[in-house]
Amino acid sequence: MRLGRLLGLAALVAAIVAAPSFADGTTPTPTTTTTTTSTTTATTAAPLPAAPAPKKTTAAVKTKRATFRVNTVFPAAGELLVNSVPARVSPNPHAGVIKVMHMFRPDYRTQEILALATKLGSDGKPWYKISVPMRPNGMKGWIPARSVKLAPTVSQIVINRSARTIDIYWKGKHALHAIVAIGAPGMETPVGHYYVAARFVPYQDPFLGVFAVETSAYSKLTEWPGGGVVGIHGTSAPQLLGQAVSHGCVRVSNQTAAAMVKLAPLGTPITITG
Repeated sequence: MRLGRLLGLAALVAAIVAAPSFADGTTPTPTTTTTTTSTTTATTAAPLPAAPAPKKTTAAVKTKRATFRVNTVFPAAGELLVNSVPARVSPNPHAGVIKVMHMFRPDYRTQEILALATKLGSDGKPWYKISVPMRPNGMKGWIPARSVKLAPTVSQIVINRSARTIDIYWKGKHALHAIVAIGAPGMETPVGHYYVAARFVPYQDPFLGVFAVETSAYSKLTEWPGGGVVGIHGTSAPQLLGQAVSHGCVRVSNQTAAAMVKLAPLGTPITITG
């Protein structure tokens, strides 16, 4: 009898030692469970669909085309869109070359273009007739319309050598009238149609006044830097206005020159009459 109790007590101790325990030291209450065998199929998450490749659209092309519109209002002025383009004697890609126009001038200023008309060339594409700044005065040439970006001009300068006056028109309205000095005999300011090719404030040169514009006209000899080019500029000798005393340039008062800062933008057409 005693032996049986001892055997039962030993079995109970063995059962307690073999029971699992939690990390907090507690022992779960034994429960009766039913073991169920199940089959689990491993699955892999489907990859996200790849982003669609960018569609090739004509947006960029349209944008480029949108920047190119054949100008139909003349005169019009602007800058080249190419490094260089030959000005030809006719709107024909095989016509003779008058002069090669470059995006930048030798003095690194941007080359301004003045267009006077448009026409379909022999290649079926639009061309512009332009004023070519060179000797002899009055040269005209043709360049492909795609080579330049233009906008209608808003100002016009008219110089009358006989009256020795300058008149400037802004958006079709008369904006300025003043007295000028012109070229002396033998160094006459040339008559013809030209345009404002460059602008600057003379540096430590009171002889040219407070402001100056370079024209596309050429004279026999001028006081313009580099020589030959006709300028319209202020003066340190206003008492000479109204006279024919210059080397070909058109001298104006400093007050008139200051007004030209606004009234004579690049590309402004200039007409010089006798």
